[in-house]
Amino acid sequence: MNRLQQKLNDKKENLLTIYFTAGYPELNDTGTIVKELEAAGTDIIEIGMPFSDPVADGPTIQASSLKALHNGMSIKVLLEQLKAIKSEVNIPILLMGYINPIWKYGVEKFMADCEAAGVSGLILPDIPLDEFKTDYEVLYKKHHLSSVFLVTPQTSDERICAYDEACTGFIYMVSSASTTGANKTVDTEKQVAYYNRVKSLNLKNPTQIGFNIKDKASFERACRYANGGIIGSAFIKKLSEEGDLKVKVREFVAGIQ
Repeated sequence: MNRLQQKLNDKKENLLTIYFTAGYPELNDTGTIVKELEAAGTDIIEIGMPFSDPVADGPTIQASSLKALHNGMSIKVLLEQLKAIKSEVNIPILLMGYINPIWKYGVEKFMADCEAAGVSGLILPDIPLDEFKTDYEVLYKKHHLSSVFLVTPQTSDERICAYDEACTGFIYMVSSASTTGANKTVDTEKQVAYYNRVKSLNLKNPTQIGFNIKDKASFERACRYANGGIIGSAFIKKLSEEGDLKVKVREFVAGIQ
């Protein structure tokens, strides 16, 4: 059982997952942000691997990815940074990104280096489920990495159940058909119907709602329908403000809990 699975086993509700882009605001901020998020009481950390064409992300995360790339962030640098703090933190860490840079890095080398760096799981939304089963699942298991899959309001019950069967982490419920950080209300009638539909499937894995979860109110709404909520763009905006990095991280988490 890795750190993510242990956390999901120990805590069943109000899970707070915070996303940030590796290498943002500055190249060497990753370790500090991870340690401060854990100290502030965050449950799970999702770190974005910067990519030049992040199609699922809105302008805030796209801008942070571009800045991080200009700072010199790469998969290699990120994994080295995480390995350096592995013994100092216990919080589950997930890496989120796109498969192209991983192909370039080498898929099995990437999985092995993730394990060595203390990474608990991966969110790679552009891997088709069938391809995951044939080409990747065995590597996830070999390197003790949890798989997390995204579903949307347009995902059929059958497909959601198929993701749930393959999942070893949690089901990431995208709140709406939009990119990250879009300014949309979380609990519209259609969204509530979607949340309740997923809940009625009695999935074996926990669920978390992400995209457009941005403050205490939207996080609490998400937790009414799922085991937790994922906040990304709002945290990136906080990191973009002037001020001490550690203070900004702790202030943001305190404002959600």
